[in-house]
Amino acid sequence: MPTPAVVATGLRKVYGRGPTEVHALRDVDLTIHKGQLTAIMGPSGSGKSSLMHCLAGLDRPSAGTVTVEGTDLTGLDERRRTDLRRDRIGFVFQQYNLLPELSGRDNVLLPLEIAGRRTDRAWFDRIVAALGIGPHLDRRPTELSGGQQQRIAIARALITRPAVVFADEPTGNLDSAASRDVLELLRRSTGSLGRTVVVVTHDPVAAGYADRVVLLADGRVAGELHGSTSQDIAVEPEKLAG
Repeated sequence: MPTPAVVATGLRKVYGRGPTEVHALRDVDLTIHKGQLTAIMGPSGSGKSSLMHCLAGLDRPSAGTVTVEGTDLTGLDERRRTDLRRDRIGFVFQQYNLLPELSGRDNVLLPLEIAGRRTDRAWFDRIVAALGIGPHLDRRPTELSGGQQQRIAIARALITRPAVVFADEPTGNLDSAASRDVLELLRRSTGSLGRTVVVVTHDPVAAGYADRVVLLADGRVAGELHGSTSQDIAVEPEKLAG
């Protein structure tokens, strides 16, 4: 049986009160398995972002629990939740979020510097080789293409050896060629680097790289796909929206 990396049980998220109350998540049960790439898809307003924020400890659920490698996030105070995010969770964003004044190398190593941790040189070299970013390490973000910047961002997400990496629309600002490169790198992260990756996306091509696609609708898990093509995946959110 696959080993769980992240487990959500009875997850609910409610925004507002009274007549403005919005139920973003409704009793979501979901297990993210170690060493796999999982895509989360759904029509607009389905709860994708709310689910990612709760799973990653960026937001507290209104009810239910989230555990990361056995640690209950919902039972932690804000400081300990921040520490866990820093040490055990990596993030890749659509906008890259690199610091323009830092070199590629310094951007990659920034999470370790913030945490006061020493660099594991062997792990750093392994990430650099796997992502092919050696030529970009001494250049600043403004000297790099979007795809190159996203490679640096993926390396930064991996440098702390996180339990799971969350990628929020990681190819949203890239052309098709750069998108393929980034998706293949995320896919490779679960193989040669042994990481667990969750991609939140509306793009069926991106979801087509996943081991498993979780479909959301109206704040609930509406189904799963395994081993499906991007063409098969493309019609599912439309069915859910309809």
